[in-house]
Amino acid sequence: MKKKLLVVGAHSGDFVWRSAGTLAKSIEEGAETLVIAMSYGERGESGELWKEDPKRSVESVKAIRHEQASRAADLIGTPIRFLDWGDYPMLLSDERVSQLTEIIGDFEPTVILTHSEKDPFNPDHPLAFQAVERARLLSCGAGVPSAFKNIDPPMWYSFEPHQPEICGFKPDTFVDISTVFDKKMAAMSCMGAQSYLKDYYAELAARRANHARRISGKKDIKYAEAHQSQLPRITNSIF
Repeated sequence: MKKKLLVVGAHSGDFVWRSAGTLAKSIEEGAETLVIAMSYGERGESGELWKEDPKRSVESVKAIRHEQASRAADLIGTPIRFLDWGDYPMLLSDERVSQLTEIIGDFEPTVILTHSEKDPFNPDHPLAFQAVERARLLSCGAGVPSAFKNIDPPMWYSFEPHQPEICGFKPDTFVDISTVFDKKMAAMSCMGAQSYLKDYYAELAARRANHARRISGKKDIKYAEAHQSQLPRITNSIF
């Protein structure tokens, strides 16, 4: 079965900060990838653009965010699709869940990566988690045969939130992104609306690599991204 990774972010920059390395590494290993941006983050994730020109229109901010995220995705090598659901607050409806369900059903991912279940400082991130949770279940028939098309249940992970300690995030999976870290840095450099995050996430990748080295003994891990599995893993052996 071909490996297929679907990354779903609430805002257009989320995939860059939290999973650019995992995306690039997956592509390096032959996987097919797709990024979904539920919104552009035009209201709550574009502070530097509004500071530059408080009289900007929302549509102009969306256009800038679209261009920045598209360039970042191109550098990583992944397609990206923008849903333009709006942000702060993002609203979740049955129609939007159906739209995401259809995307999952069409792409048939083997792995889905999205936000954590809790985030007390960002109202859109938990909503993205809820949308993915519902759409994933619907796309695979809630684990049982159904009258409509359903796919094999994909594995499901949360990527690391900005403040993991207060979001209930407990990393149990570390991806070594050392060989593709230059691509993550280049992608982060595209996100001018939030340029202050570049150093933070570069430092985080180095810290997570330290944890990965201690856990595994693999001394050549220089950069890593941490994720949390939302489901048990099924294997043929404990080894």
